[in-house]
Amino acid sequence: MICGVDEAGRGPLAGPVVAAAVILDPARPIVGLADSKKLSARRREILTFEIRQKALAWSVAEATVEEIDALNILQATLLAMQRAVAGLAVMPVEILIDGNRCPQLALPARAIIGGDATVAEISAASILAKTVRDAGMRVMDERFPQYGFARHMGYGTAAHLAALRVHGPCPEHRRSFAPVRILLP
Repeated sequence: MICGVDEAGRGPLAGPVVAAAVILDPARPIVGLADSKKLSARRREILTFEIRQKALAWSVAEATVEEIDALNILQATLLAMQRAVAGLAVMPVEILIDGNRCPQLALPARAIIGGDATVAEISAASILAKTVRDAGMRVMDERFPQYGFARHMGYGTAAHLAALRVHGPCPEHRRSFAPVRILLP
């Protein structure tokens, strides 16, 4: 009953930060779990389906752009992680979190640097968080096509920065992030 927790979307200039919590079922192993950044989008989608089918419990939560701007990205990430753990249908005995910081939780928790590449539960959480966030960014791209969110997922690519300079920030941009803040009126 170990829970893995990871996030997606700390670095982008737009969109929420998404966290996932996953308790895997040892009786139903999932082959191919790895850090989501090391997997193709297609492989992540296949694994997401399998994780949702086979895990004992899973939950995905987010912190909004408004929360990121009000709290800062670290605190918003920790908040999303708390929400993901709170959303689990089954409570774990221990929580393993990718990174070097743990959110405030009522259960024992341990931070593991590089855990998304070494702990299956954290890898599964990494994959869920990334696929859910990417799907949300594709929806955002439909609302704000001028920014190209479906291509760069909100990261500060040259194309995204150029679109920001031309169109200014949209409501989904993180105003507390310097590349966006400098373009505000």
